[in-house]
Amino acid sequence: MDRKGLSYLLPIRCIVFILTFLSASLITGKNLINISCIWSVAVSIINILTIILLIYVSKKRKSDYKTLICFEKGTTRISEVILISLLVIIVGMGGMFLAGIIIYSSFMPAVSVLMIQPINKILALINIFILPVSTTLAEDGLYLGCGVNGIQDRSLCIIIPAFFYALQHSFMPMLFDARYILYRFISFIPCVLLLCIIYKRKKNPLPIMVGHALLDVATVMQIAATSLIPGFYESMSSMV
Repeated sequence: MDRKGLSYLLPIRCIVFILTFLSASLITGKNLINISCIWSVAVSIINILTIILLIYVSKKRKSDYKTLICFEKGTTRISEVILISLLVIIVGMGGMFLAGIIIYSSFMPAVSVLMIQPINKILALINIFILPVSTTLAEDGLYLGCGVNGIQDRSLCIIIPAFFYALQHSFMPMLFDARYILYRFISFIPCVLLLCIIYKRKKNPLPIMVGHALLDVATVMQIAATSLIPGFYESMSSMV
């Protein structure tokens, strides 16, 4: 499959997230901070749309999603999945702690609890299954399949996709706060650089996707806990 030229898609999620939250704020008449709790549901919906777009683009090039991300069944060792998954989780969590120290002088700044705000109980339970799977298919398909595979330069094929991969998280949820935006960007840059480097060398998306999904599982489980357990969110908020 010829993936040249697909890198033009890399900014699309940043744009869509910004428009989504601005539109939601305008429609509801609420400030962005007051609708920030919808971020996980918005992400799942945008993930599904991204996956549909990737499938469409692949078909237009007479191929499919599996070819886009270089997935080959039966070529991955369990040990490789475990090792890379652990590495992704460690670097992913480490990036968040590092960003907190750099931007807010705290491992767990107050803004970090925005990501686990309670939502509708049914949506919280459904999203346990939808968000982790859809996120890794959408993000890794876009930034690895279209980005790393679609840019020929050996350095830029890592730097450019990683930049937009991290930047999109600055708008999940979106706030007009430069410190928050920078905090979110720095939180994810170590992990997404790692993902792009590993993928460039191995061209095997499965271990990356498993590790990525596990990080998201941790997030949706916390959202489910704050949504289902009375007072849990308040307890978490009081700790930061």
